[in-house]
Order: sequence, then C-alpha cells, then structure tokens
Amino acid sequence: MSAPISVLVCDDQMLIRTGLVTIIDAQPDLEVAGECGDGKSAVDLARRLRPDVVLMDVRMPVLDGIEATRRLAGDGVADPVKVLVVTTFNLDEYVYEALRAGASGFLLKDAPPVQLLQGIRTVATGAALLDPEVTRALVGRYAARIRPAGGSAEVPLTPRELEVLRLIADGRSNGEIAAALVISPETVKTFVSRILGKLGLRDRVQAVVYAYRHGLVT
Repeated sequence: MSAPISVLVCDDQMLIRTGLVTIIDAQPDLEVAGECGDGKSAVDLARRLRPDVVLMDVRMPVLDGIEATRRLAGDGVADPVKVLVVTTFNLDEYVYEALRAGASGFLLKDAPPVQLLQGIRTVATGAALLDPEVTRALVGRYAARIRPAGGSAEVPLTPRELEVLRLIADGRSNGEIAAALVISPETVKTFVSRILGKLGLRDRVQAVVYAYRHGLVT
C-alpha cells in the first residue's frame, strides 16, 4: 500500500482548522502532518515536515497566506511545496495574488467535504485545481487589474494553441476543451503540455494567470 497523502492545515480560525483536520484524518488515504494558525508557522512547519500538500488560508496573522505561499512555492524556490488555498472568495480580494505566488489551486471554505478531499488528492498528484465557475468570477472581477495597459502581447504559440490557452483561462477541463474544438482529450493533453513548455509555465494555474496578464482573453 502506498503511504497516505500528508497535509499541513493552516488557518487562523481554530474552529475551521479543527473541522478540516477532522475531515482529512477520517480518510484512509490522507493524514494530517501538522496544523498551525499563522503564515510564519506555516512556512516553518512546511519546510520541516515536507507535507505533500499545504492547505493554506489567505488571511492569517504574523505572515499572510500569500507571502507564505510565495516562500514555499514561488519563483526561485528550489524545492517548492504544493499549496492549496482555501478561502472565503466573496470576501477575499487576494486569491489571484495567491495563485501568482505559486499556489496550485484554490477552493472555497464552504465547499462540500468531498470536494475538499478531492482537491487535496488532485493537487497532491501534481495537477492544478481550478474551479471553472470561481475562476471565471475571479478573473472577471479583477480583469482590469490583471490585464496590462498595453493590450495583447506577442506570444510564441500557434493559433490552435492560443485557442486552447483561452479555453484553459476560461476554466474549461480537458474534456470540455476537446468537445469545444472537436478533438480528442489526448490531443488536448498534448496541446496543454506543449503550451506549458513553450511558455515556461508549471501548470494550468500559471497558464490562466499568463493569459490574463498578456491580454489574451477578455
């Protein structure tokens, strides 16, 4: 049997943190490596415990979740940790910055437990987690700030690759992209890998950020 996925739970609200720990520890394939209530402790514990996934709140004392994420998974980090941001989206204006800081994805705090658990498993495999509805709302809300004033920039992609990138930025899954472009899911996977390679991006989250920062979507 493979080892359980280890999770570090970081949230400054004890009631929420306790609930998350209880839900995670009840799963046979997951285990809580540790828990903390501020960003500095999150960084220290993650570096010491090396969990498979860090479940990170954005608003925390001492050091906020964005800076903690940047220190654990941002550009230049030699051995990045996978960070899954959990947030109250309607009140939080910093989710986009957390994704830019290196987070592998985000979930809402009011998401059903099954969605939370699947999100942890998804991120642990190295895949990005983007909820389509929340992604559209996020980029729509902050599009003016995300998009550069100079408009679209030249990117080294073919027209077809640009189509795929725009659909990724719209929060579409591989299956949805395949249906929209009338191609196979395997072909979509090839396009996605090629796009990430050409642009030097780590995952789909970074692809979404790239698309909006370069004015490739409206």
